[in-house]
Amino acid sequence: MKIAVKKVDALKRELSFEIPKDRVAAAHAEVMGEITKVAKVKGFRPGKAPRQMIESQHGALAREEVIKKLIPEVYHEGIKQEKIDALDLPEIHDVEYKDGLIRFKAHVDIKPEVKLGNYKGIKVTRKSSKVTDEELDKTLEYFKKAQGGEKEVAVDDAFVKSLGYPSLAEFKQSLTRQMEMDKDRQNRIDVENQLVDALIKDAKLAVPESLVKRQLEHRMHDMQHRMKDQGMPETEIKKREEEMRKEFEKTAEKDVKVYLILDAIAKAEGIHTHSENESLPAKVMAFLLKEASWEEAKEEKEVKKAK
Repeated sequence: MKIAVKKVDALKRELSFEIPKDRVAAAHAEVMGEITKVAKVKGFRPGKAPRQMIESQHGALAREEVIKKLIPEVYHEGIKQEKIDALDLPEIHDVEYKDGLIRFKAHVDIKPEVKLGNYKGIKVTRKSSKVTDEELDKTLEYFKKAQGGEKEVAVDDAFVKSLGYPSLAEFKQSLTRQMEMDKDRQNRIDVENQLVDALIKDAKLAVPESLVKRQLEHRMHDMQHRMKDQGMPETEIKKREEEMRKEFEKTAEKDVKVYLILDAIAKAEGIHTHSENESLPAKVMAFLLKEASWEEAKEEKEVKKAK
């Protein structure tokens, strides 16, 4: 196998392949053997027709099957041999099957070099998940208006019993627990966002356009699906398509940056997944949270000082 690698730009390579005659002939013989077993030729039982007759009737199919078989094999051997860290499936073109040889070219995006900043000891602040009386009162106000429509209802023992609670005190306790869980979830996301912002700020990398496009399409598809589930008409979804695309462009680029940075940290720290159920980004994020420098939220410090 002959292979030549050409640098198209910082993140794209063109690979030119030539598959030798002996390998093409071996693949062709294998394919013809499979076709011969099942080919129907008038006057002959399956598998008994002369090879020359099979070749004349199914030669074009055989050539197609040889190309389908060899190109993926040779491509993967080639990127392994040349130590090319491909990001995605290649674009295959200029395929030529002539004089017993197969030649083709492959364009592929490669993973960019990621220069990591200091990812250990990143300062993060987690806000308190405690629900204040003011926050609880605001939520109760919402219940008054939401349940009563134009007219406010009284949130009292009688009202909360209709919701399945024995008393207002019990309802408040349950509501507080739910609000604390919501705040806790949001605070976790906030801490992860602090880590992500610090990682992006300190890292240096070029962002592959193909990955950004793919992530953008993924976000668009996800949003369109959610809009359909919510009952939005198809015409309205199409109207909002351009607006959504613009909104998601920057987000998609950030998603890709984070993915590449976390992948680079995983390699640097030897972090691996051991099953399909595990998420590599989640494992890296767990590592970063352990290594982070945690600080108390300002309001927590002030409460402690007051005590």
